[in-house]
This record gives sequence, structure tokens and C-alpha cells, in this order.
Amino acid sequence: MTTDELAKKLGGQIICDGGRETAGAYAGDFLSRVMGKAPPGCAWLTVMANVNVAGVAALADIGAVVLCEDVTPDAPLVQKCAENGIALIRTPLSVYGACKLL
Repeated sequence: MTTDELAKKLGGQIICDGGRETAGAYAGDFLSRVMGKAPPGCAWLTVMANVNVAGVAALADIGAVVLCEDVTPDAPLVQKCAENGIALIRTPLSVYGACKLL
């Protein structure tokens, strides 16, 4: 699914587009667990919005980070996602609500 399709499906706003398609989803906030369990190319649903999220997403080859509950990303997160080709989307949905749609 493209970044546009993902954002539309979740009623979200694209903060940056990584230019990659995503397949599947993973929800979680424990960074070490996400690194070990998230499938490559997935959309990662989380409420964490700091620069460490971009590092984990890059290491785990995640295609998009979806910030749920209208969480606002900090500037370093936006910058690192853009640098690493990781889409960043913000949605008002809860993690559970977003998972149901995906």
C-alpha cells in the first residue's frame, strides 16, 4: 500500500513520504521488541514520537511509522525519517482503531 493509501485509510496526515510501499502492520511501543518482531516493509503503529523511533524503523526495515492518537512528532524524528526514506503518518485513531482498519 502506498503512503497516500495508508494515510487515507487511517484518516491520517502525511508528515513525510518515504517513497516506499508497505505491506502488513505491527503495533508496539517496546523498541527492542519492534526491532525483533516487526516484519520488513510493514507499517509500525505507535504512540512514541522521538528520534529513537526512526533508528528502530531503519534497523528493522520498516516502511512507515504511524503515530496514533494525534501524537505530534519531534523535529529530529521527522528529519531522520526523511533521511532514511521512512514514511511518517499521524492519525487521530488509537492504536487499536488503526489496527482494526489495517
